[in-house]
This record gives sequence, C-alpha cells and structure tokens, in this order.
Amino acid sequence: MPKLSVIVPFYNVQQYAPDTLRSLRLNARPDFEFVLVDDKSKDETPAILERAVEELSEVAQVRHVRHEENGGLATARNTGLDAARGEYLTFLDGDDWLARGHLTELVTAIETLGCDFVRTDHVQATGRARTIVRHPLGRRDEVLSPREAILPADRSTSVDYPYAWAGAYHRRLLDRGLLHFPDGLRTAEDRPWIWKLHREAESFAVLNLHGVFYRRGVASSLTQIGDARQLDFIRAFDQVVEETARDREAERLLPKAVRTYCAIIAHHLAETDKFEPAVARQLRTMSSAAIKRMPQELLTDVLDTMDLRRSARLRRLRRQITSAKAAA
Repeated sequence: MPKLSVIVPFYNVQQYAPDTLRSLRLNARPDFEFVLVDDKSKDETPAILERAVEELSEVAQVRHVRHEENGGLATARNTGLDAARGEYLTFLDGDDWLARGHLTELVTAIETLGCDFVRTDHVQATGRARTIVRHPLGRRDEVLSPREAILPADRSTSVDYPYAWAGAYHRRLLDRGLLHFPDGLRTAEDRPWIWKLHREAESFAVLNLHGVFYRRGVASSLTQIGDARQLDFIRAFDQVVEETARDREAERLLPKAVRTYCAIIAHHLAETDKFEPAVARQLRTMSSAAIKRMPQELLTDVLDTMDLRRSARLRRLRRQITSAKAAA
C-alpha cells in the first residue's frame, strides 16, 4: 500500500500541466502514488501526460486514467479516488503546483497527529503576485472536532474554506464514503463535500503549511467563464441545506448553511455582468426558486443579521416571489 495517493485531474491545461507535473516529481517518493486523471482533454494535455507517466514512474508509483467523456472536476476526482490505493489521500488540480517537499511534510503531520484529516493554508498565485491565504481557524497543530468547526454561523469557518487540495485525508474516510464528490457538479463541487466531512468525520487539525500554489485568473477556469455551468452552485447548496436539515443537530447547524447559501446567491447576483444574458436571467430565476425552498422563518432571521447591501438584494428577490404569488 502506498503511504500517500495524490489525485490530479487534468482538462485542457497544456500550458500549466508541465509545472504541475514538475512539482510532483520534486515531491516524489517510492511510497507515494500519483493518480493522473485525464478528463477527455482536447488539447495537448494527453501527450504531456503520456510523457510524464514514464518519467514519474522512475521516482514514484503512477496510475494514469483516461475518461472516454468529459465529466467535470467532481467526476474526475471520484475516478481518482476509486483508483487510489494510499493509506492517506490528497488532491491537486492540473493547473496548480506544490512546493518542494510539501507532501512529505503533510504526511508527517497527519501521522503525528493521528486524526482523520488535516487542512492547510495555501498560496494564491495571480500572475507573478503571491498571497498566503490562511485557513479561517486560528488554532494550529491541535486535534479538534470537525463538527464544532462548522460554527459560528455569522463568521467565516472551516466549511467556508472548501478547497480539497488544501489538506490530507486518512483512508478510513474513503472507506466510510466521506471523500467522494457529487458526480456531475461543474462548480461548487467541494461545498457539499466539505460540509459532509465536517459533519461526519471525528477529528481534524489545521497545519501551518502553505506549500500548495493555487493559480488564479486561468482563462479556462469556470470562475472566469459566465456560462450555465456556474449555476451548479444552486444544486450544490441545495444539497448542503437538505443534508444538514436531516442532521441530528439541524437546529444548531442549519442557520450556518442557510446563511452561507444566501451569501453566495447575493455574491452571484452582484456580478450578473459576467454572465451571458440568458444565463443571468436563469440565475435570477433559479435564485428565486432557491429562496422559496429555504426554511422561511430561518431565512428571515438570517436576512435580519446579514449586512445591509446583501440582505437588501435578497429581500428584493423575496418580495418579487411574494408579488408573483399575489398576482397569480
């Protein structure tokens, strides 16, 4: 059994894949496994991976999986999870990279702490600029309760830092069904994932490591594309709310889920200019329906405690629903 499996999906990243693969080589060990998943790329990425498999096999264990159809990031990560054999697992996106030695530090820390999973800071790379982005939790190198780290509702917490690649996870979480992503989600796939992890895992810790470099501003990234795939955040947060509503502590945790959902809706409504006109209309329609589905009494409480700008935007949306009902 490899000590660590690193799951790396690739899709049309010919410009960045060489950096990603080079950083894997700088982190390689004979007991590490790199699971490279080609999500039916249409550019030169498959050829780059073919060459890299041969080179990486000299220094680590490598598994190369090819999709016959493009399935999106969540599906590609799931393919990697199904193929991975490691005692510990982590992720890396095909356009990001790692600092030399980061993976060894990561494995050493999670083994020393003995917890279900660990989370790390990361470095945001925008062009040549570098910014350290810290995990919201200030307590470091201490084993904590994942469930307690969901709260408080009115502050940024662990579930607001959903990046799957910013951490490592013990295989027992995979065996319990906690590491797979909702298939087919094209964006926000890590939101239901991080919530489920924090509701159901037993222990975690936050590390003072920032060896993952997250590339921002990539033209092909969904965060830069205003098409209908962006709207999958609605399905993602519907799942968060539905699953949290069934939790044994729903009364305590649901306000955080609804508040976060509202904040994300308000964020997207404030940026409708980045969407194609038809998608912007669809966003407003789907957001209205999402507001309608939320527990209304709880929604009122959430809007009363949000900042004026965002709450006003959501109240207008809610009034439009009420007016439409009255007209009908």
